[in-house]
Amino acid sequence: MCLRALQWIVSPPAGRGAGRLRGTELSSEAGKDTESAAWHLPLQAKKGVSPARCRNPRGEPRFPRAPVGAAPPRAAAAGREGRAAGSGGAGAMLAAGRRVACAVSGGVDSAVAALLLRRRARSGRRLPALTRLLRPVEQPRLRQGAARPLGEPGTSAGGRQFPEELGFTLAIAKKKKRKPYKTCYQVTGVFMKNWDPLDEQGACSIDKDCEDAYRVCQKLEIPFHQVSYVKEYWNEVFSDLLKEYELGRTPNPDIVCNKHIKFNYFLHYAMDNLGADAIATGHYARTSLEDEEVFQQKHTKRPQRLFRNRFEVRNTVKLLQGADLFKDQTFFLSQISQDALRKTIFPLGDLTKSFVKKIAAEHGLHHVLKKKEACTMFSFQSMGVCFIGERNFENFLLEYLEPQPGNFVSIEDKKVMGTHKGWFLYTIGQRARLAGLQDAWFVVDKDVSTGDVFVAPSTDHPALYRDLLRTNRVHWIAEEPPAELIRDKMMECHFRFRHQMALVPCVLTLNQDGSVWVTLVKPARAITPGQFAVFYKGDECLGSGKILRMGPSVYTMQQGKNREEGPKKEEIDKVEPAT
Repeated sequence: MCLRALQWIVSPPAGRGAGRLRGTELSSEAGKDTESAAWHLPLQAKKGVSPARCRNPRGEPRFPRAPVGAAPPRAAAAGREGRAAGSGGAGAMLAAGRRVACAVSGGVDSAVAALLLRRRARSGRRLPALTRLLRPVEQPRLRQGAARPLGEPGTSAGGRQFPEELGFTLAIAKKKKRKPYKTCYQVTGVFMKNWDPLDEQGACSIDKDCEDAYRVCQKLEIPFHQVSYVKEYWNEVFSDLLKEYELGRTPNPDIVCNKHIKFNYFLHYAMDNLGADAIATGHYARTSLEDEEVFQQKHTKRPQRLFRNRFEVRNTVKLLQGADLFKDQTFFLSQISQDALRKTIFPLGDLTKSFVKKIAAEHGLHHVLKKKEACTMFSFQSMGVCFIGERNFENFLLEYLEPQPGNFVSIEDKKVMGTHKGWFLYTIGQRARLAGLQDAWFVVDKDVSTGDVFVAPSTDHPALYRDLLRTNRVHWIAEEPPAELIRDKMMECHFRFRHQMALVPCVLTLNQDGSVWVTLVKPARAITPGQFAVFYKGDECLGSGKILRMGPSVYTMQQGKNREEGPKKEEIDKVEPAT
């Protein structure tokens, strides 16, 4: 009888409870319609569980179900008075806890991010360094409260190596009974659909990614929502991408997507429609805020002006590099706003990629472990546009841009080496496949007015190296601009324009329009207009600006020097003829 009563609560008869698939929600955000379909996951029945545990002390169901056809929860009525926010599941957004909307993409990173948030929701305790997810098998447990930044198992924050025989595993530690915090995390997974694969040729994995994200939420017993930003992505990101290519630049849509979609539209959707107090993503990054401090942040509208008020007192939040410097993704977050950073949690900031995979394997998330890393649009660029999938990028781009035939021209002797379908199909540093030539030639420059693409016969040709560039107005994350740059008009820091490239020392010179000249200590290879120059000071990401202009290449400087030395040598030869 007890088991039958439990089954009735878990799966009520038809007509007495909500179905698994909710309807389509239409909401208005910034004057645009957004579609959201929410699948609310049922509570999984477990043998040996008393039905009394499924009811609160007042005899009411702990996880009440909404009637069939009920509208998805709104922020204003999402249980701030103590009612449940949604159809009810083990991870429904209850008013008693901190509400977190976690972006799930169907990959391992977002899955583990949701898992870590969910584990805190179950324990009701904070996991400062996630040590409470671990227990030594053969050795005594870590001292309560001891923080061990997690890298590879057996590695401490200071780099000291622990023997593998210590046997650290990912088993959940048996914690002593302690009074939990008054609040805990109530997690909801949200999948963002940014690209419509209809009428497209090639393989687009958007539907498979959505299915994998749903399975993750089902595994973690948290609600799952799908929200469509196809229209917003086209207007804010993809149209800008096409425009940049037409101008002869090479854009980075990942940075633009994070700025406009994930940390703008998704943030407002989570706050306004789901009643979330914060959002979380699977990026490998950190902030200067502790997780609990995120929920104490208040929204303050910042005035739109070129420079900040020197008398304004602001408790700014800093964007910091992740513990895994190789996987660090602050590069892609360098354009997000201060307001978005205040309301964001990065659960993977203190972890390494290999350790994240071990967490996923330990908790049965094998279907996301088998997936490949986010696909790159094409091999010669440091950006991944996952909506494109595995397809020929040249053919994909030609579906939206008219072919612009031109010539490949040698940078050394101006000889025509071949023809191409459009300068926008090539970027600086890319290998140019010339018909009839076995040797490798590389793109070093482009002339949009003539359609010529200049190539050089070596991957380390001097024409590929430059030490000067100029950006547009820089987006500063914490300060606008840094006090040192305002005071001295110059500032030393480091920068990169490709993800995972080594940081390059440089000097910034501030211009009156907010743009900067970047002078490198030594020339860098394949600096590309349209890419973002991201600036760092220590482990802090200061912000970024789009590269618009470049200084002369090393090859051009050498040619100019040779032309200057030529007449001088002839004069010397006339005065002192060789004997």
